[in-house]
Amino acid sequence: MDPMITEISAGDTTWRFDRSFLNSNWTCIWGRGCLGILPQPAAELGHGCCSIGADLDGDDEARRIGALAATLEPSRFEYHAIAAEGGVFGDTTRSSTRVVDGACIFLNRAGFDGGAGCALHLAALDSGESPIDWKPSVCWQLPIKVDWEPRDDGTEVATVRGWTRGDWGAEGDTMAWCCTEGTQAYVGDRPVIESMAEELEAIMGSEVYVELRRRLDS
Repeated sequence: MDPMITEISAGDTTWRFDRSFLNSNWTCIWGRGCLGILPQPAAELGHGCCSIGADLDGDDEARRIGALAATLEPSRFEYHAIAAEGGVFGDTTRSSTRVVDGACIFLNRAGFDGGAGCALHLAALDSGESPIDWKPSVCWQLPIKVDWEPRDDGTEVATVRGWTRGDWGAEGDTMAWCCTEGTQAYVGDRPVIESMAEELEAIMGSEVYVELRRRLDS
């Protein structure tokens, strides 16, 4: 096995972790020079990775996002009126959020009085709750990527690593994406295993996270 991989068995799931990413000082630089995911660098737009609608993880997540969207106040949701008129989903399948004016409908643009950034994220903080419970899962997990590999015996292998350009699909070849590539975002004051503790624990569970933390700290 790759010496940079840590493996932890937990029931029917074998977790494999890329230590190089988890020990790195990566941090999100949205609003601090993030180039976005358009074909050309566009830090001034403040879109981050929201230039496309968020893919939703099934009907349950779509129902949750739809219900939460209905609770958002116009003062915190720039596109409240548009959402009220046409909904927050990209189409009738409700498989993604709607794109309005070149980005996700939930993205409050720079200069909005209610605060720039994800309206769901801001509302969660206003309510004293975790944004993990409000946002689409793909939004709070990035740039963590989990590769799920089923085995013939009914068990599975879950490999946790940093998102790569290739994970975007064909669009990744042309986008001005700098998230985990290069050095621009590796300016955090803590390793990812600490700075994204809440997200990692939500993905793998507290027991596996505690064991992973113990191994990386030793």
